[in-house]
Parts: sequence; C-alpha cells; structure tokens
Amino acid sequence: MTELLQLLLGEFHAKMLLVLLSATQWTIYLSLTAFIGGGLIGLLFTVLKISPIGWLRRLATAYIWLFQSIPLLMLLFLTGLGIPAFFKIDVPAWLAATVSLTLFTSAYMSEVWRGALESVPKGQWEGGRALGLGFNWILYSIVAPQALRIATPPTVGFMVQVIKGTSMAYIIDYNDLMRWGKKIANSQLDGAEPYIVYPVVALIYFGLCFPLSQWSKSLEKTMSPK
Repeated sequence: MTELLQLLLGEFHAKMLLVLLSATQWTIYLSLTAFIGGGLIGLLFTVLKISPIGWLRRLATAYIWLFQSIPLLMLLFLTGLGIPAFFKIDVPAWLAATVSLTLFTSAYMSEVWRGALESVPKGQWEGGRALGLGFNWILYSIVAPQALRIATPPTVGFMVQVIKGTSMAYIIDYNDLMRWGKKIANSQLDGAEPYIVYPVVALIYFGLCFPLSQWSKSLEKTMSPK
C-alpha cells in the first residue's frame, strides 16, 4: 500500500497522506465517544424535558439552553485551557475534547428527540391514560416506538455536525486530523504548502461526512411516517 502511494504521489506526499489517515482514527474515536456519551445524556434530559414534574422540566430546559448558548470553541477553551490554568490541574487534551463535545452533543440531541416525541399525536398519550397507564409506561411502550421513526434520520444527520465539530479540538492540542494537517502545513517543508495539505484534509472530512449525509437522507425517505 505504501509503495503504491509513493509510486502515485511521490514519497513525501504519500507519507503525508498516511500520517493524515492515521490521525483520522482519533477524529473517529472522539466523534463516536461524544456521540454515544452525548446521546445518553441527551436522552436523560429529553425525558426530564417532557416530565410532568415542573422542576425537572425547568432543570432540563436550563441545561439545554446553557450548552446550546455556549459555542463549542468556548467549551474547548474552558475545559482544555481555562480549568487547567485556574485550578492548577492537568487536564488531558482527549478528556477536555470529550467533555466539550459530549456536552455540546447532548444539548442538541435532547432537542432533536424532544421534538420527535412531541410530534407524536397527543391522542396517544390520552389513550394510554384512558387505559390506566402511567407516564413511564405510555412513554416507553406507546410514544417512544413511534417517535423513533421520526428521530432516527436527524440523529444520523447530526453525527455529521459532531465529526465537523471535532476539527476545533486542535486548539487544545488534541491529536486529530485537523491538528496534524495544521502541523504539516506549518512545517515549511517542500510539498507541504497549505493549499496542498488543507484540501487533502477537507477531502478526508468529506469522506467521513458524505456517507452519513446520504444515509440520513435515505432514512428520512424510508422511515418518515407517511
């Protein structure tokens, strides 16, 4: 594989591409961790947001507003640079990036899923109550299965936003695709000009995001209720 790339691209550009592809794995790991962690936290706050208990709804609303209002870049600054400087503790770049992306993802995913749940006709809730079912039973056995069809396409589509959001983690020295692209572009080596390196980085991001976008569109056609 390496020899083939060297034959096609030349030794330097083949090595550059291999380095960028190797760094891509850390972008994928961060994306998956943030998506899974943010999804679990988002699911919790989705349930709290539609809870019949008022103070739980207000708590969920405050959480969602807070982390939707703070830019992801600012979250990265606070967790990766602000907390270590203020509290004099060492926060690894991967931990700061994971926490920031998870909080960012959870706030937006919670709203996506709340919208899906609320799009289910209210008659489904009323029918469950007429059968004597409580809030939890109605939610998990009647409403959630119907909302799943509505929520799946935008959930997959939001994964694209998570992947693109990881590109900001380079500011706290997280060793992902963007950071290595920037390091190579700033290396002053022959063949490492920014107009060569950054298009390659963009193509790799495109290769990660485009299939998810197409999958989301396909799911929207097949799963959306008629």
